[in-house]
Amino acid sequence: MAKLESTLQNMILSLVIICVVAAGALAGVYILTKANIEAQETAKKQAAILAVLPEGCEVADAEEIAGLKVYKAYQGDEWIATAVETSETGFDGQQVIMVGFNAEGEVINYEVLKQTETPGLGAHIDHWFKDKKGNQSIIGRKAGALSVRQDSGDVDAITAATISSRAFLKAINKAYAAYKGGNVEAHTGASQLNKAEEASGEEVNVEQANEEEGAL
Repeated sequence: MAKLESTLQNMILSLVIICVVAAGALAGVYILTKANIEAQETAKKQAAILAVLPEGCEVADAEEIAGLKVYKAYQGDEWIATAVETSETGFDGQQVIMVGFNAEGEVINYEVLKQTETPGLGAHIDHWFKDKKGNQSIIGRKAGALSVRQDSGDVDAITAATISSRAFLKAINKAYAAYKGGNVEAHTGASQLNKAEEASGEEVNVEQANEEEGAL
C-alpha cells in the first residue's frame, strides 16, 4: 500500500480514523462491562437493605414515595421496619445512603452506597454516625429533625467536615419523611439550616475552608 502523503488533509483524516476506532473500542468495553457493573450495584444495594433491617424479615418490592425508593419489611403479615434509599449533595459530590427505620421511626442502621467526600474527613460518614462516642451516633434516634450542633442540633459533626455532616443528616431526614409518607421538605430541617446559613454565612465559609485545608 502506498504511503499517504504528509499533508494537512491526510493528517486530519488519520486523526478522524483514530478517534472513530478509539470511540468504538470504548463503546465496546462499556457494553461488555455494563451488565456486570449493574449486577454489582444491585447486589450491593440488596446487601445494604438487609444490613439496615432486622434479621429474618421479608422485604417487599420497592415503592416510590416523595421521589425515594422505600422497602417495607414484614414478619408474616406484620410490618416491622422500612428501608429507604436517600441521597443529598455533600461537600464534594452526591451521598447515597440506605437507612432503616423500625416501627417507631427510630434509625436501626445505615449503609453508605456511594460518596465522594474528602478522604480522612467527610468520607467518615460511612461509620462516624454509628459510633457511640459523644453524640455522634444516630442509631436508635428518631429522625425527622436531626441536625449538627453548629445548627443548634444535638449531633456531633465529623471533625472539620460540617458540610458533609449536614448533608448526611439532611439525607436521613428526607428518608424519614418518605418513611412517614409525607412531604420531604417538611421534615428535612431545611428551613432551619437556611436560617442558620443566612444568619452566619461567614461560618459556612469557614467550615468549607476547614474541609479544603484538611484535604491538603
